[in-house]
Amino acid sequence: MNTLAERDQAVIWHPFTQMQTAPLPIPIVRGNGSVLYGADGREYLDMVSSWWVNLHGHAHPYIAQRVSEQLNTLEHVIFAGFTHQPAVELAERLLKILPQNQAKVFYSDNGSTAVEVALKMSFQYWHNLGKPRRKVVALENAYHGDTFGAMAVGERNAFTAPFVPFLFDVDYLPTPLTGQETDVLKLAETLFTDDVAAFIIEPLVQGAGGMIMYEPDVLDQLIQLARRNGILIIADEVMTGFGRTGRLFASDYLQQKPDLMCLSKGITGGTMALGVTTCTQAIYDVFLSDNKHKTLFHGHSFTANPLACAAALASMDLLLLPETQSNIQRIAEQHAQFAGRLANWANVSSIRQRGTLLAFDLKVGEQTSYFNSIRDVAYAFLLERGVLMRPLGNTLYLMPPYCTTNEQLLYSYQQVDELVNTIPF
Repeated sequence: MNTLAERDQAVIWHPFTQMQTAPLPIPIVRGNGSVLYGADGREYLDMVSSWWVNLHGHAHPYIAQRVSEQLNTLEHVIFAGFTHQPAVELAERLLKILPQNQAKVFYSDNGSTAVEVALKMSFQYWHNLGKPRRKVVALENAYHGDTFGAMAVGERNAFTAPFVPFLFDVDYLPTPLTGQETDVLKLAETLFTDDVAAFIIEPLVQGAGGMIMYEPDVLDQLIQLARRNGILIIADEVMTGFGRTGRLFASDYLQQKPDLMCLSKGITGGTMALGVTTCTQAIYDVFLSDNKHKTLFHGHSFTANPLACAAALASMDLLLLPETQSNIQRIAEQHAQFAGRLANWANVSSIRQRGTLLAFDLKVGEQTSYFNSIRDVAYAFLLERGVLMRPLGNTLYLMPPYCTTNEQLLYSYQQVDELVNTIPF
């Protein structure tokens, strides 16, 4: 009889995977806290929060209870012309913790769709005003998702190469890294014209681009420059939201608040898919009209799914607990101590941290990119020792669930130490 992994290989196409050369997938039968349990009895510490979605640990009983209760009450209802308690309550509670200028909540299915909605809102905002704008400015190294609009505003690279002829034009600013701020600001003055509809950013941390980090001050300055020409600001907080950077949202570090925000991943505590796009009252008002052509014609079959909203409400309950906020601070402090140790190793560079995110680069002889072979070596080395990390090329990072204990962090740090000091780069 075929194993589960063999059955999988016969019928499933996995994401970001070259199926011809990839090893068989690892069957996971259950999860608890920060630990994933394999079918063979092995345990894996989930130090990447299962693609950055898990906040409170796997199979959290409180979230499970809330979803179960909702499942027995209302599993789904069309959201055009109807509403329900979980969607309304979640919107109310989100707006209380988001920057004060956010006024309306639009639901979708995931991070990519949250970005698509924000882009469509931005373009149609100008269209409805009778002043169409056709450009977007984004940052180099950006990643905003894999649907077409999200691809268009991301970095043009090997991932998007087959689709470039179909993507709309975008102007790119270099990421405003320390020491490069002045040059980036000068270029921004030329790119932020009155034909730009929106400036989209991953505030303070560019995730898939390599956990690239930059400072709030320069982003505030960029936003101020953009607003001289009325350009709308889109903050993609799909990854950075809900405590990852040490504050509830990366935008909380900014003086200049975005006009639109994109949320997903941790919003449900990693339980199920949900996307949210929020906007200011001024943007929303431009869509109000007796003319039906000014309607935002966008929706998804599972918009505002009650189960997902219930999971998000439960996750928010947990997130706002003093214990959780203390755990976020504790993990940040543990990371900072480990970062000090990493600085002693000659084959480690560019150590960077923001809240519960810790990243560093392995110095390698060959070109550093997502396709660098060290990525596979490091991944396999750590996985064999029961630590799930998914390097971005030669960039290693830790983004654990907030329930991760100091002992689990210490074990993970020790395995990284062993990797750095054992594998020849």
